[in-house]
Amino acid sequence: MIERLEQLLRSLIGLDASTLGRGAVERSLRQRLKANSMDEEAYWSHIRQSQTEQRALIEAMVVPETWFFRYPESFSLLTTQARALQRRLPVGQPLRLLSLPCSSGEEPYSMAIAMFDADFAAHEFQIDALDISQRVIEHATLGQYGVNAFRGDDPGIRERYFQREADGSHRIDERLRAVVRFQCGNILGSTMPPSLTDYDIVFCRNLLIYFDRPTQLRALTNLKRWLRADGLLFTGPAEAGVLSQQGFESLDAAHSFAFRRRTLPCPPVPARPILPAAVKPRAPSPLPLRATSAVRRMAPSPAAKSESPPTDDAAAGLRKITELANAGRSAEALTACAQQLTQHGPTAELFFWWGLICDGAGQAEAALRHYRKALYLEPYHTRALAHLAALLVTQGDHSGAARLQQRLKQRETQDAGKS
Repeated sequence: MIERLEQLLRSLIGLDASTLGRGAVERSLRQRLKANSMDEEAYWSHIRQSQTEQRALIEAMVVPETWFFRYPESFSLLTTQARALQRRLPVGQPLRLLSLPCSSGEEPYSMAIAMFDADFAAHEFQIDALDISQRVIEHATLGQYGVNAFRGDDPGIRERYFQREADGSHRIDERLRAVVRFQCGNILGSTMPPSLTDYDIVFCRNLLIYFDRPTQLRALTNLKRWLRADGLLFTGPAEAGVLSQQGFESLDAAHSFAFRRRTLPCPPVPARPILPAAVKPRAPSPLPLRATSAVRRMAPSPAAKSESPPTDDAAAGLRKITELANAGRSAEALTACAQQLTQHGPTAELFFWWGLICDGAGQAEAALRHYRKALYLEPYHTRALAHLAALLVTQGDHSGAARLQQRLKQRETQDAGKS
């Protein structure tokens, strides 16, 4: 039953359910079985015929995790680029911005705050905000947020753009509500409004990492169609490699993860590529994990600062994964990774080890996905950066590897400044 649901979710919304862990699918299935008072076979017949139930299952699967001004450098670049793009438009034509997926609204409202703070008038821009989940769209439209939605360094945002409610929550200012239009939509196109076209700036962050490669390409085809030729696309930190391989080039603005369509053809990959500094060549054939010195030397590090501290059980699970990997028991280590995700949730360290085990076993695509998930959770996870860069080199993506190496150098500089 789980396998059939995973395939259904892939066909409906392009979701690679393995990125969430089998436990997430099982929990959602139990929830919907109870809600419908059905056994598994009856439910399978029901969900194949009911679009309403398909949406309900998707709602049960979607667990948004976001906050205002996540990756703040992106919003600084947004406003400077918006001014440059505005000068190319006919007088009086507003800039068109898109946030997809918009989740519970923190991202599109952050875009609006950034534009207002940069002295854009309300009539000079319009933001469309779309998400596949009706539940989060309703939350976003309500515009009411708890303290956990505010994790940035600018406490003045709440004073300027929110009204404090009696229950301690914060309600969005009407100025922001007026420039953001929320609606349901699927990036894969089947339920997207036909008006999605000619956007000057698109935020599509941390979505592609949940898709398999064919679905990533379908999504990028639509993004190219909706984005103006000179428009700007913001992605997540783990998605840069995908963009660079599909006709986009980075603006090279630190921590902004911004791209536009490449204007010049990519140079051919040399027969003997020069590796980025400090990235070691990979062996032509993957070695067993017990023979990989890098694996033997690495002990688990604490989880990223942005994550919750690991419990004793979670830390013990990571130690078990490390021991199995170091002993060359890769199949057992992969099983332990899946169990860790189900029992304790995602962490950068877990996804790094998961990628490392797949990498050592020669499963390159799986390794790419897990390294990128680690960097989604902790953009400066140094070992994930180094191993992903090395893997990209073997696949001919030298520009992607160079960007990762640049981030490594930035982290080294930051660490040196603290010492």
